[in-house]
Amino acid sequence: MDTAKTRKLLRSQRRELSPKQQAVMADQIAANLCSQSFFIRAKRVAIYLANEGEVNPSIIYDICQKSGKKLFLPAIHPFKQNRLHFAQVKPNSALASNRFGILEPCIKSATLSPPWSLDLILMPLVGFDRQGNRLGMGGGFYDRTFAFTAKKPSPSPKLIGLAYSFQELKALKPQSWDIPVSGIVTEKEYLSI
Repeated sequence: MDTAKTRKLLRSQRRELSPKQQAVMADQIAANLCSQSFFIRAKRVAIYLANEGEVNPSIIYDICQKSGKKLFLPAIHPFKQNRLHFAQVKPNSALASNRFGILEPCIKSATLSPPWSLDLILMPLVGFDRQGNRLGMGGGFYDRTFAFTAKKPSPSPKLIGLAYSFQELKALKPQSWDIPVSGIVTEKEYLSI
């Protein structure tokens, strides 16, 4: 499998979804996630802001707020290459575009939390297989940030990928540095790994 071509194809298919298709599937994904016991129990949840046709987790964000969960957004670490900080967000939190044009919290004015302190991390996927291997955007941000989970497996944080079912691949060949997810949520199902 040519990873670059597969990534380009799947990203293109994601962008071709109409806003209505995206909204319907995002609603189904939210329903499939929010009924899971690990989601109900989670108190500190990291989420992301959708970009380039990614599954929009705004419904999940609203559910988290209404149920009193603390919410965090990733922000690119200013000193460690291709790593993420997680900043607590509230309705009035300041956001700014990062070097990729993606909105993220202004870390100077945000409360930062280390990744290991979070209960649940929701991450966008470009592709995935049923073994929990994932294809991301290619920068390795999540892999570097969560490399500690490979050394000392623990139940927290739980890494969950959000994707459309058409992003499923037969098999991905993981690299030694790839960090798999604990589960994947699509509009059709929750897949526990």
